[in-house]
Amino acid sequence: MVDSITQEMEIQCSIDQAFELFTHGFGKWWPREYSWSQAGMESIGIEPKVGGRCTEIGPKGFQLDWGRVLEWRPPERLTLTWQIGPNRVPQPNPENASTIDIVFKAVSDSVTEVVFEHRDIHKHDEGAQAYRDALNSDYGWPFILRRYVDSVNT
Repeated sequence: MVDSITQEMEIQCSIDQAFELFTHGFGKWWPREYSWSQAGMESIGIEPKVGGRCTEIGPKGFQLDWGRVLEWRPPERLTLTWQIGPNRVPQPNPENASTIDIVFKAVSDSVTEVVFEHRDIHKHDEGAQAYRDALNSDYGWPFILRRYVDSVNT
């Protein structure tokens, strides 16, 4: 079995702002270098509803869905499929997708705890453990989520 990845962080904003930034502001903080289009990326985002697509739009209308919304419960929880496999290969079949769950908890009116969990990584089959190790490295989720936390101040 491949272990989940869990990251916990506190951010200096209300729970509503934290959820809004993670979801509607996704394109503001997601690293362009972690997209298929990179510098040519036109937009990246999450449709705000259960069943909503997580989509990147690149040059000349290039579009790639990289997940689906499983749970949309503002401002407390967001759950997504992660349909990007090892070697950044898209996995269109949700049966082969892992799951990302983000829970937002108000610590005070101006501080929010965010608990991020990436689980079911074993569904990516061959190479799942190496994929998990890469996602948990300094250049994986810790780097990406630091961008989210840092975006609160920009």
